[in-house]
Amino acid sequence: MTTITYEWRGEFDNAAVHELHAQAFGPDPEPVDWRDRVHRHSLGWVCAREGEQLVGFVNVAWDGGGHAFLLDTMVAEDRRGAGVGTALVAAAARGARAARCAWLHVDFEERLRPFYLDACGFRPTAAGLIALGGG
Repeated sequence: MTTITYEWRGEFDNAAVHELHAQAFGPDPEPVDWRDRVHRHSLGWVCAREGEQLVGFVNVAWDGGGHAFLLDTMVAEDRRGAGVGTALVAAAARGARAARCAWLHVDFEERLRPFYLDACGFRPTAAGLIALGGG
């Protein structure tokens, strides 16, 4: 195995992110132009590569001020459990901190609680959610 590298705002191919998304969340119901999405709406993103292969990706949205938000943390199935996700989140936190964000938020399913709280160092907070039905 080669070394995995992590790059803030790294270049990526839409097809590679689609493949990771399918492994992490199932196939996209509609095609997503990930490059356009992150360039238009995100503070940054982190690409994890092993050689030329994209093995991880996380999007960092923000409010234009002090709050950044992790979205779509994805790790290739055959790299899970090897610290790739934790390193992605750490790189995302460094990028958000460098942009002078004061807070990094994440929401997650209960099954991911050990990953985000124990492995990545997030602390639990009260939050709310309204399902809008739009996607």
